[in-house]
Amino acid sequence: MTTDEKLQHFLDICMEDARDRGARVFDEYASALDKSLEEHKAEARHRVRMQIQGESEKIEREINKELALEQINLKRVISRRQDELKDKLFAEVRHLLDDYMKTPEYFALLDSQVRHATEFAGTDPLVIYMDPADEEMRGKLASHYNANIKISDYSFGGGIRAVIPTRHILIDNSFDTKMAEAKRSFRFKTGGAANG
Repeated sequence: MTTDEKLQHFLDICMEDARDRGARVFDEYASALDKSLEEHKAEARHRVRMQIQGESEKIEREINKELALEQINLKRVISRRQDELKDKLFAEVRHLLDDYMKTPEYFALLDSQVRHATEFAGTDPLVIYMDPADEEMRGKLASHYNANIKISDYSFGGGIRAVIPTRHILIDNSFDTKMAEAKRSFRFKTGGAANG
């Protein structure tokens, strides 16, 4: 083998070795770039997920806030409407009570209330008050029960009120009081049905 051939052979080996090293360096560099790209993609995906999650939570909070405000407004509207319906209902009840007060059953109710009050008082002094609208019934009830029955200075819608001064007891069977109690405790049930 001649010197030229040896040099050529040496050059070929050096070139092949350089190509192999260059290919390895290139593969390592490409691999490192691919790894860096995947890390960058993963980080970018994570940032996007976090941003989407943050925006979703923000939108959800805004929706919940708007929903809560709308629920409050609806409750106000429902409450106003229920108050209107309650007022109409109790106006109708008051009208029915006015009609009832013209019946014999109303006198029987007053008779029963006076009897219970006198029985409850026993021997203690008792003053019974009747509504001014019931003045014509006072005499009959007072004589029947031998009771101190007076006409009230103001109307209380029917029924009676009785006072036992020695025991500091007020018996209030007036229609106005009963109506006020019923109206205060009245609630609409869900579904539109009412209770008392």
